[in-house]
Amino acid sequence: MSVRLKLALSYAGFLMIAGAAISAIVWFIFVRELPNVSVLPGGTILDRSELSRNLAMTAGVVIVFLMIFGLVGGWFLAAWMSVPLQRITNATRQATKGSLSHRINLEGRQDEFRELADSFDVMLAKLETQVAAQQRFTANASHELRTPLAVTQTMLEVARADPERDADQLIERLQIVNNRAVGLTEALLVLTRADGRSFAKEAVDLSLIAEDAAETLLPLAEKHDVTIVVSADTAPTLGSPALLLQMATNILHNAIIHNLPDRGTVWAATTVSPKGATLTVENTGDVLSPALVGTLTEPFKRGTERILADQAGIGLGLAIVKSIVDAHEGTLTLTARTDGGLCVVVAL
Repeated sequence: MSVRLKLALSYAGFLMIAGAAISAIVWFIFVRELPNVSVLPGGTILDRSELSRNLAMTAGVVIVFLMIFGLVGGWFLAAWMSVPLQRITNATRQATKGSLSHRINLEGRQDEFRELADSFDVMLAKLETQVAAQQRFTANASHELRTPLAVTQTMLEVARADPERDADQLIERLQIVNNRAVGLTEALLVLTRADGRSFAKEAVDLSLIAEDAAETLLPLAEKHDVTIVVSADTAPTLGSPALLLQMATNILHNAIIHNLPDRGTVWAATTVSPKGATLTVENTGDVLSPALVGTLTEPFKRGTERILADQAGIGLGLAIVKSIVDAHEGTLTLTARTDGGLCVVVAL
């Protein structure tokens, strides 16, 4: 049976039970207390058995009427009550067919149906955003993965056509391209792990994470003549130590690579407040427009074109950072510095 029919039968059954209960109460309270035969003023003879039969017949007619009234009225009442459910069902069917842009937009009072419809609209909006991001990410990943493979194939074809070509130079270039492909694959795996939130949270000191990342990247900073200044106050939080270290490393790596050609500076600081722990990383560098800063967390988006080819990375650094921060239910804020460079703030 449909929900509408079940509700109609429930309304009719409730009315029938109520009518029968009222008839029984009338009989027990009034009719049962009467004597078998009573003579009323005016000479009217009142027979209790006849009165009971009349009451039973009247109650039967009333119960039948209540049953019919309950079925008909309940049928239309259930139809009116199920209109919001039908709209939600139609939206679900459209979403199943791939149309995530449809919204219910249920009007009326803020009742349970309205709350369900609003929650469903929010879910559809999030699904639409995630699907669009996944489609864009898949397209970019396919392009980025195809590039090193195509370069490798070209190198091998050139080497086959020229047997006297320097093999050591070919091996070196193939290794660079292969390292790039491996780095891209590992970054994609980290990004997938962060998006899936498949990790256990434990107590972590964000200041130790920042210091470890800075120590790891110190040789790279010295190579680029960049100074790292770390001001790490104890900042306890909860999360995955491996992912948080990856997050801090990516931020500092970007700050070093996207810096001044020489004598650049990177500032890293951790603080704690009643709201949680905060990691702030700033660097010197080119003046960035707000429009560019707003796209830096998109996959495969690179901040500048000034970087050498072997240092350009794969464009997933800040995208991974954003995914890790979102997985830890934190906030990531990127702001262009007036004097040039970028300020990255992670609040957990």
